[in-house]
Amino acid sequence: MAARRQPWLRLAWQGFGGVMLDLVDAVALSLAGRAQPAVAARRLAQQGLTRGELSRTAQEEARQTLARAKRAGLVPVALTNPGYPPQLAAIVDPPIVLWIRGDPAALAEPIVTVVGSRAATPYALEMANVLAADLAAEGLVVASGLARGVDAAAHRGALTSGRTVAVLGCGADVTYPREHVDLAGRIARAGALVSELPPGTPPRPHHFPLRNRILSGLACAVIVVEASRRSGSLITARLALEQGRDVLAVPGNVLGEHNRGAHALLRDGARLVEGAHDVLDEIGWRVPAVSVVEPPAVSGAEPRAVSDWLLAVMTPGEAYDIDALVAHTGRESAAVLERLLALELAGVVVRTAGRFTRRAR
Repeated sequence: MAARRQPWLRLAWQGFGGVMLDLVDAVALSLAGRAQPAVAARRLAQQGLTRGELSRTAQEEARQTLARAKRAGLVPVALTNPGYPPQLAAIVDPPIVLWIRGDPAALAEPIVTVVGSRAATPYALEMANVLAADLAAEGLVVASGLARGVDAAAHRGALTSGRTVAVLGCGADVTYPREHVDLAGRIARAGALVSELPPGTPPRPHHFPLRNRILSGLACAVIVVEASRRSGSLITARLALEQGRDVLAVPGNVLGEHNRGAHALLRDGARLVEGAHDVLDEIGWRVPAVSVVEPPAVSGAEPRAVSDWLLAVMTPGEAYDIDALVAHTGRESAAVLERLLALELAGVVVRTAGRFTRRAR
């Protein structure tokens, strides 16, 4: 990670005599800048503030913040931690500390960000939901911002078949908007809520443009489902381009203002998205093959390998109930049941007394 550290962060570390910061130091440094840790690090480095001086001025507040995070069930991950998302660490201004509610490992998996209008049309809501569900079913984590409209639709779609991550413009223990409390809880159980802002921080307008660089920085691609010319989603798209990420857009109705921003992206060269296959092709995604053998459809036919997220956790000949499969896969019960039915119809899985068994070779 040291090799990827950006100039401003190298300055900060030089200001501390090249000593690697521990978690308390990292939190203290991030608190010094609040929502602008890069600015704080640069300022502290220019002032030549030593590690000891930082300790005297900010470590007590950092310890209090860590204690509050622990009470709220948040996991802090500093930039110097090996578990810090590598994609995000490579951007120009990565957060010094991420506060995570849920599974930190979700942030290290391949991520695609889906963003769009808060005042979304029914078409955009359905498109975001279906697209996210299909991408999650392929093994990608879908990220969005937990806002009304497209964001919420993308989170809900991803939860039906896989994992999702919400990047917040408030503390990870604060739900905004409030009507998404239940959705936030589901995301925390099946993925993660993440923020660079310390626990308890309320949402503020200037937090969201800063949040957008994390949404794009975590991802290998950003998909704009619906956006007007002044949509905040275009900020995320611009940041994605600056970070070297792929930018894609879903076409929409040309008669209104709802999708002028997304259409402008398409005119500027963004990949047109009609379905998940367009995204998978653009990022070169191929589902890792799981060596599972289906019974041959015709006597004497050669068995063929298949890729399946559910079969990957089922040992041949062993019976599983729904709860066990939900626990093993981390997916919603509805998605597990739907996949089991398809596998049962294909003859790959058999059901006995409410339990499911993968056929042996």
